[in-house]
Amino acid sequence: MIHYHLRCERGHAFESWFQSSSAYEDQEKRKLVNCPVCGSTEVERAIMAPQIVSGSGRETAVPAPTAPAEPSPSTPSTQLMMAQEHELRAKLKELRDHIVKNADNVGDRFPTEARKMHYGDIEHRPIYGEASPEEARNLIDEGVEVTPLPVLPDDRN
Repeated sequence: MIHYHLRCERGHAFESWFQSSSAYEDQEKRKLVNCPVCGSTEVERAIMAPQIVSGSGRETAVPAPTAPAEPSPSTPSTQLMMAQEHELRAKLKELRDHIVKNADNVGDRFPTEARKMHYGDIEHRPIYGEASPEEARNLIDEGVEVTPLPVLPDDRN
């Protein structure tokens, strides 16, 4: 897994984890990486502080140059955007909770189970699980309908 600090074209900074640098590049090319604040898919990697292991075995972060501070959330447009973001996150959490409550978690068997249902080998039922970007692409190429579950910042903490 690799952790990236990202920034959208409007200057919003956020973080995300990716399976590898090539997974990030593939998702960025396909416009799957988007800003959680404004939804922009024009995203680039920001300067990051590398982790360095010292002689004592402890990791220490090298300070990265600091970016200009975000404007204070005192303007009405910023407050409106914050309210809209809060509402969107609440709806995404509600969607995730509904799926988790009403579908079977098949874990890493997801690609196999989805194919079996698609080809009629087993009865259709709501499922969710894990698939690598390559496995998801292969499923889509075969005509299997898959949709990624939204991952919220709170889910990463």
